[in-house]
Amino acid sequence: MASNNSLSGGGILVRRVNYRVILVQVLVSAFICINLFLITTFVMKDFFYTTMRYILFAVTLFSDCLFLLITNVLLILSYFGFTIQTWLCLIIFVVSSVYTFVTPVTLTAMTLERFVAICIPLRHAELCSTRSAVYLILLIHGLSSVPCIVLLSIFFASATYSLYSQERVCSVERFILYSWQGHLRSAISQFYFLIMCIIIVFSYAEIMKVAKAASGESKKSTWKGLRTVILHAFQLLLCLIQLWCPFIEDAVLQIDLMLYIDVRYFNYITFILAPRCLSPLIYGLRDKMFFNALKYYALCGLYKKQAAG
Repeated sequence: MASNNSLSGGGILVRRVNYRVILVQVLVSAFICINLFLITTFVMKDFFYTTMRYILFAVTLFSDCLFLLITNVLLILSYFGFTIQTWLCLIIFVVSSVYTFVTPVTLTAMTLERFVAICIPLRHAELCSTRSAVYLILLIHGLSSVPCIVLLSIFFASATYSLYSQERVCSVERFILYSWQGHLRSAISQFYFLIMCIIIVFSYAEIMKVAKAASGESKKSTWKGLRTVILHAFQLLLCLIQLWCPFIEDAVLQIDLMLYIDVRYFNYITFILAPRCLSPLIYGLRDKMFFNALKYYALCGLYKKQAAG
């Protein structure tokens, strides 16, 4: 009887997880398709890839697509219990780790671009040129690689040769051999987000000063820039909470397995998927020029006049 109850409980667990995995596939597929359409719109109009804020927007779209794709693959591998060799997991981990930071660091760079455009308008063309955008993208990826480089340097120095040929389920915990490595990784991430938050708050305060002093059309443009900074801050907050999720999930796992599954599902939807879906809302829909271009390509040129603007 006890065995039957156990089997029944296991069946319920599998059905619930199946439903959730399917829902995640639908959401991830939808978000990736939307982002790919936005990237296509960006490429089709010359003005977009000669303007820094749109170039940085395209970087976030590409980063979000890659991040969602990799995390979804890891989710499926983990759910079905597929094991892969350490060297292959290492490649997946490097890309995932770097692009965990690319989006928030790019959001910070976009905030600084808005700060320059509103607070130092006379130097905007000089500081935010296409050449500067290329250098900035390289800097963003360089800064985003530092946490991964630190963690892997410790792993390479500590891991035995046989570890590279072992087959296990791929996860970041596979490269954390000592508990202090996890604490170091968390500390670096918290430091990054502290710096980003300081930049966001500074930009917000300076733009607020300009907004109060501005008038007419300038005031309207400044307040729009201020709202964009607030949305970037909200995205960064969700990304920051993502760093705390593993600690919360580990604590919940000690209490109840079903609660752990519920919490992990909620965290994935709220703090991994949601922040990566706000970029299309912030720039794809709120930006008039980009929205007109989207409408033009989505409706096969029926709104040619609006998109031409």
